[in-house]
Amino acid sequence: MNKRDYYEVLGVSKNATDDEIKSAFRKLAKKYHPDISKEPDAEAKFKEVQEAYAVLSDATKRKQYDQFGHAAFDNNGAGGGGFSGFDFSGFDVDLDDILGNMFGGGFGFSGGARRKNTRSRGDDVLYHMTLTFEEAAFGASKDVKIDTSISCPDCDGKGGHDESTCDVCHGSGTITTEQRTILGSFLSKTTCTNCGGTGKTFKRRCTTCNGRGSIKKNRTITVHVPSGIDNGMRLRVSGKGEAGRNGGPAGDLYLEFSVQEHSFFKRDGDDIYLNVPITITDAVLGCKKDIRTLESVVTLNVKPGTNTNDKQRIKGKGIKNESTGKCGDMYIIFEVVLPDKLSREQKNLFEKLSETNLENTTYSKFTKFVNKK
Repeated sequence: MNKRDYYEVLGVSKNATDDEIKSAFRKLAKKYHPDISKEPDAEAKFKEVQEAYAVLSDATKRKQYDQFGHAAFDNNGAGGGGFSGFDFSGFDVDLDDILGNMFGGGFGFSGGARRKNTRSRGDDVLYHMTLTFEEAAFGASKDVKIDTSISCPDCDGKGGHDESTCDVCHGSGTITTEQRTILGSFLSKTTCTNCGGTGKTFKRRCTTCNGRGSIKKNRTITVHVPSGIDNGMRLRVSGKGEAGRNGGPAGDLYLEFSVQEHSFFKRDGDDIYLNVPITITDAVLGCKKDIRTLESVVTLNVKPGTNTNDKQRIKGKGIKNESTGKCGDMYIIFEVVLPDKLSREQKNLFEKLSETNLENTTYSKFTKFVNKK
C-alpha cells in the first residue's frame, strides 16, 4: 500500500521543529478523532496522523525516516525493521498529555475522567434591586430574598454518612485501562462507576439532600448598600451565592441597582442639580432664597440681574460617595418665571419699566443689530 509522506500527513515542512510537529498533531487529532468527527474516513485519517506523529516526534525514528523514507520501517528496506515489524511498543502514550486538554474531557482519555470529588466553587447569583433616590444617595440597609442552594446541614455537603474510600478505584475516582494498538500502548481513564468519580462511598445516602450534598433554601440576607450607588452599579456580597461542591466555597451574590428618579433633584455622578424658579422681581433686584439640599435647608443669595439658566454652585452639598470617600457638589439652575396675568397696576409698572435706559446692554446691542441699514 502506498503511504503518504509523514510530513505531508501532518502538514508541516521537513524542517519543522518538535513544537510545530506536536501542534500540528494536536489540531489534526482533534479534527479526525472518531468521537467527534463526522467524516466517513475519520478513523483511518486519525490512525494515519497517529502513525506520522509516532515517527516524527521521535528523534531517532525521524532521522531514519528522513534517510530511508517508509523503507526505514520495512523489513525488506535498507533501514530494516519494517513498519509492520517495527517496534512501536516504545511509543507508550498517555493521551492525557497529548489530547486531554484540548478535548476538555468526555472522550475516554485520562483528561476526560475528571475527579468528581474535586472541591469546586459554587455559582454566582445576580439579583436586581431598585432603590429610591434617597436610598442611593444616603445608603440603606436592605433585605434580599433569594432562593439558592446551600450546603446540606445534615451531611456537611458530602451527600452521605459513614464515608469510606472506594475499593474499586482506591479513591482516585477513575479507572485506568490500557489499549494496545499497532502504534503501541494507549492509556485511557474513565470515571469509576462504583463511586461515580468521587473516590468515596457511603454506607448511607443522605435523605435530606438525596445524595447531592446541597439543598435549595429561600433565604433573607440583609445587606448594606453604601451611599453613592448609581444606576447599573453592582455590589458583591461574598459567599452568599450557590453552595460549592464537595466542600468547595460558595459563590458570590451580585446586586445590580436601578435608581428611581427624584421629583426635583437631578443627578450627574455625585453632583446634584436643582431647578429653582424665581420671579422677575427677584431676578432684577436680587433676593435671599431658601433652598433645600439633600440634608437641610440653606439660604441662598440671588444676585441682581440673574437670568434663566444662570448657575450657582454650593460646594460639598452633593452626594457623599462611601466607596470613594468624596462628596459631590450641588448646582442651582435658576429659572425666571413670568406672570401669566397682570393687573392694571402691574401693567402700568411694567410700562414705566420699559422706559428704562438700557444703553450698552445686550438688549440695546441687539436692537442696533436689527435696525442696522
